[in-house]
Amino acid sequence: MNLKEKYKLEVVPALKEKFGYKSIMQVPKLEKIVINMGVSDVKESSKAMDYAVADLTLITGQKPIITKAKKSIAAFKIREGMNLGCKVTLRAEKMYAFANKLFNVALPRVRDFKGVSPKSFDSKGNYSMGVKEQIIFPEIEFDKVDKLRGMDIIFVTTAKTDEEAKALLSMLGLPFSER
Repeated sequence: MNLKEKYKLEVVPALKEKFGYKSIMQVPKLEKIVINMGVSDVKESSKAMDYAVADLTLITGQKPIITKAKKSIAAFKIREGMNLGCKVTLRAEKMYAFANKLFNVALPRVRDFKGVSPKSFDSKGNYSMGVKEQIIFPEIEFDKVDKLRGMDIIFVTTAKTDEEAKALLSMLGLPFSER
């Protein structure tokens, strides 16, 4: 059973019962997942961005867009319009496929993994988490990695509160730590 079927068959009835929703349209759902990868070493190596884009394409199955600096910051040697990273927004089938892979394959491969922090909600029902290295995903070949890069993963939900969003994400399979 894939994650979308699990949402429809198990999560929706459980959330309806837990929060007492009258209509199925009130039940929170996963709207999109945004994956952002900052490429700090782009100043030293022009190939760094190509490697980051290739890694993110492999992981998500979708071509990322390159993010640029909005303004110049002399202390960080950044000029306006300079390439700084890349990001992907996943929706529908690709979103559920990525979430399934993240929950069941990638996160268990993290060393000393005890669950993700339950404190990273933004009070509007969205959840953010960071991954320290891209090699936890099975598509990335360790030998071909030029540099370990982290990424931010943001789960955007239609939930009104953090409590609803946490219930939704934990029922979908995101392993929260007990702290």
